[in-house]
Amino acid sequence: MEDIDSGLEDALRAALGESAFKIEINTDGVTTLRVKKEQVVALLTHLKTGIPRPFSMLFDLSAIDERSRAKAALNGSVPPDFTVIYHLLSFGRNRFIRIKVALHGEYPSIPSVCTLWKNANWYEREVFDMFGIRFEGHPHLRRILMPLTWNGHPLRKEHPARATEMGPFRLWEEKQEREQEALQFNPEEWGLKRHSEDADFMFLNLGPQHPGTHGVLRIILQLDGEDIVDAVPDIGFHHRGAEKMGERQSWHTYIPYTDRVDYLGGVMNNLAYLLAVEKLAGIRVPPRVEVIRVMLCELFRIASHLVWYGTFAQDLGQLSPVFYMFTDREKIFDIIEAICGARMHPNWFRIGGVAQDLPAGWDKLVRDFVSYFPKRLREYDQMVMRNSIFQARTVGIGIYTLEEAIEWGVTGPGLRACGFEWDFRKKQPYSGYENFEFGIPTAQNGDCYDRALVRVQEMWQSLKIVEQCLENMPEGPYKSDHPLTTPPIKKNTMQDIETLITHFLNVSWGPVIPAGEAMSCIEATKGANSYYLTSDGSTSAYRVRIRTPSFPHMQMLPYISKGYTVADLLSILGSIDYVLADIDR
Repeated sequence: MEDIDSGLEDALRAALGESAFKIEINTDGVTTLRVKKEQVVALLTHLKTGIPRPFSMLFDLSAIDERSRAKAALNGSVPPDFTVIYHLLSFGRNRFIRIKVALHGEYPSIPSVCTLWKNANWYEREVFDMFGIRFEGHPHLRRILMPLTWNGHPLRKEHPARATEMGPFRLWEEKQEREQEALQFNPEEWGLKRHSEDADFMFLNLGPQHPGTHGVLRIILQLDGEDIVDAVPDIGFHHRGAEKMGERQSWHTYIPYTDRVDYLGGVMNNLAYLLAVEKLAGIRVPPRVEVIRVMLCELFRIASHLVWYGTFAQDLGQLSPVFYMFTDREKIFDIIEAICGARMHPNWFRIGGVAQDLPAGWDKLVRDFVSYFPKRLREYDQMVMRNSIFQARTVGIGIYTLEEAIEWGVTGPGLRACGFEWDFRKKQPYSGYENFEFGIPTAQNGDCYDRALVRVQEMWQSLKIVEQCLENMPEGPYKSDHPLTTPPIKKNTMQDIETLITHFLNVSWGPVIPAGEAMSCIEATKGANSYYLTSDGSTSAYRVRIRTPSFPHMQMLPYISKGYTVADLLSILGSIDYVLADIDR
């Protein structure tokens, strides 16, 4: 369990007062402080700037509608209607801290922290959009994922969770006109000028139907000729309510929904979710399960990076690499299909284990790929990374510093491209990663080329991990014997009545996960992917919060695009490596 250290607690109480906060104990052991909304800005400011080894990154900001939970008083206080939760990360301490603020009323408010962290802007807008909680002092508080014309706030408990609860959809002519009018861009609403001292600015829609945006993303560009003066990303076109779905599905049946978040990451999405569920349930998985999970996750990391590699080269004018790289991705999918039965979205990890044991012959498939792929990586290095045109389009473009990356919530290759060797597989190991030997590639310049360089080197390290899985796969069960493992190993149901009863209940109703809350965090294909789950002791989650890397990365786009050209913007977009479902969820 990770308790608050006495030095930090003493420093905070000395600065803010003895009664400034209360310590809360949670299932996952993350240090949790409850603070009144009048003192939250002071506490957050002190955590960021007033202590040694500060909590410099706003890792996530979310909320919970508490009104449907059993109303148990918190230390004698009135139970809240809503709770706003801040997750901060200290790199120096290598730990998270969770700050909770109880709010009362149907549409409460809380002070904004946009002046403290730049990436708070979008997170606060998302909480407002989803819950109706207002942030006082926010520079531009408006919806971000839902249409401006939407009625209600989807993550409030009274909002319907299924389309069948909302009646048939009708697009009347008046409604269509209203929707089209809402999409019209008004520069003044965003504080943008239409004119400079000697010229008119042009406002250009890039997307939502544009090959360079890699999905339904709209970016409104303020242009002075070819030069970008400012940019406004318009997201939400791919929003499917992934967090809301978690409240209506059982803990078990929600697993396939996670596959579709970072839809290039496959089972890696399952792992982030299941690690949090297994924390809540107190499940320890067998060593064989850990190694199988690691092997498949690293295969998907390579597959995802191949998609990025090929499409990035294509964005910059190279048409051949994407065909070669997609062909190699298919070889990985042949392995995934042989093991899991599906390719892009295998839905194969389970609570407490995996769906089946590895099939006969899996090792030959993996060994053949491990032998085949290094030569291809060397060819791609010559073809793309050493190509003079590719270098001209990426070196010195889209630069940001390490301090700026932390301020905007950048994780993954984008952070390591600034020279910072931070990888959750090493710093906060999970699923047995501490047992593997692999390096953490870094670069120094924080530009488009260095972000590409880090990802290319990561494929070599992933290949090294897969080879270790191949040579050191332990024997043993592929599922835990914990009663909440879902579903339990089938063969035992024919011999043991208790296992049969558990199997029937866990499959029909779903497992009952103990009340509590837990956060997991993994090094996903695009950065830090986290699930923060809240259980009220039932067969489904009370609240599912998905922190994805692409959301803060896209928020940084205007900051790192100003002063560059439209052509450079395509380089910057490709170097970020995002998918729209990872942004919009």
